[in-house]
Amino acid sequence: MKPVRIWLYCLAAFVLLIVVVGGATRLTESGLSITSWRPISGIIPPLSDADWQIEFQAYQQIPQYGLVEAWMGMDDFKFIFWWEWGHRFLARMLGFAFAVPFVIFLIQKRIPRTMVWPMVGLFLAGAFQGFLGWWMVSSGLSELTSVSQYRLAAHLMAACVLMMALVWVARTLEPVDAGERPGTGWMVANWGLVALVFLQIGAGALVAGLNAGLIYNTWPLMDGAIIPSGLFSLDPAWRNMFEHLMTVQFNHRNLAYLVALYAVIVCWVGRKSFGFSGVHRWVPRIGVLVILQVGVGIATLLSVVNIPIALVHQALAFTIAAMVVAYLSDMHRLSRR
Repeated sequence: MKPVRIWLYCLAAFVLLIVVVGGATRLTESGLSITSWRPISGIIPPLSDADWQIEFQAYQQIPQYGLVEAWMGMDDFKFIFWWEWGHRFLARMLGFAFAVPFVIFLIQKRIPRTMVWPMVGLFLAGAFQGFLGWWMVSSGLSELTSVSQYRLAAHLMAACVLMMALVWVARTLEPVDAGERPGTGWMVANWGLVALVFLQIGAGALVAGLNAGLIYNTWPLMDGAIIPSGLFSLDPAWRNMFEHLMTVQFNHRNLAYLVALYAVIVCWVGRKSFGFSGVHRWVPRIGVLVILQVGVGIATLLSVVNIPIALVHQALAFTIAAMVVAYLSDMHRLSRR
């Protein structure tokens, strides 16, 4: 079981790496530099000046180049191309990193029969994530000058689900930790924390998709107020939640406060009810990371989305989600023992 468990953890870490490179691709405005989807042949980058000209000419046909990046020369194009190519390359390698060991472990009969189909499901989820990536890119090739924030959020949240699923399955192959058995209410409370973190990741994707982090770069006030004027100015009202820059950033800020408060309450209740030993050792770790994440989020805002800080912010969000899922998986096994 140990080699299978390590393999699944490595896959989860690989997903996190792809997410971070994808974040850098978004922040450098590189995501539309490759205008075609060639799942197999696309693994080979341009190898000659003629190949580079073909790729650059294709990029010059989309609105982003004509309306925003018309100043760009070949060297500038190569910079953004390599970010997008690297992101796609890593995504392709994830498929190989899953499929090859999976077949080997099947032949060696290391994977329990009950785990085979769930793992096939993980592979299909990874393949679907690749489709979502192209669906996202295609939204910026004809009318928009960047990808749709809706599709960006779908792509990022699907990656989060994939990473959490990999961690859950990997934890099921771990020996069961000791500790007091949790009640249903405690399990529900921690599922609530996962839901809040997941929702916050989606809200962050909307901020990234709209470049809403580049405005109102003060804290704790936003535009000089706790509740700035101008929220919900679009009609119909629901559009403000997804399309109005001020409202989208305001929501992301306040969801962060809610997640932090919820995590502190979970830590306080967990310490009083179970202590921090055995399976419940996850609780203080989660609490510390959540508080750290709030600080990194504020730093991202105040730095006007400094790229390294923003990437740490994104990686921490996924790490927190994975840690809460690991805790839930451990508690689930403990409750069934």
